[in-house]
Amino acid sequence: MQIWVDADACPAVIKEILYRVADRVQMQVTLVANQLLRVPPSRFIRSVQVPSGADVADQEIVRLLEPGDLVITGDIPLASDVLKKGGYALNPRGEFYTNDNIAQMLTMRAFMDELRGSGVDTGGPAAFSQSDRQHFANSLDRHLAKRKHG
Repeated sequence: MQIWVDADACPAVIKEILYRVADRVQMQVTLVANQLLRVPPSRFIRSVQVPSGADVADQEIVRLLEPGDLVITGDIPLASDVLKKGGYALNPRGEFYTNDNIAQMLTMRAFMDELRGSGVDTGGPAAFSQSDRQHFANSLDRHLAKRKHG
């Protein structure tokens, strides 16, 4: 199992948590982004730069993903593709996408896109908080412990 990170929109504090986890549990963490990323020197951390363009990083993650791998992303369509391929998807706020909640999330995303398209100001996501960071770290630790013990 390895961890893939949809890195273009991933908060820096989440990347820092992942860097520490990579070395602590000796697991490959690969950040995929349209821009060149600086990552700490570690044999467990690497970055892959893809050409710019809509969904290029997402497509590369899905292409390289193996069943059982974990993908960190806030992108709901990417999460849906990850689940279809047998992977796990966790958003930076610590919530897992599941087969039970992904259809509803995709529907809500389409609805919000439609509202924005018709000129409604839907606001943005809430600011990323310390509790979001803690929730992410806890969800990640629980997931890794579960995978390790089968």
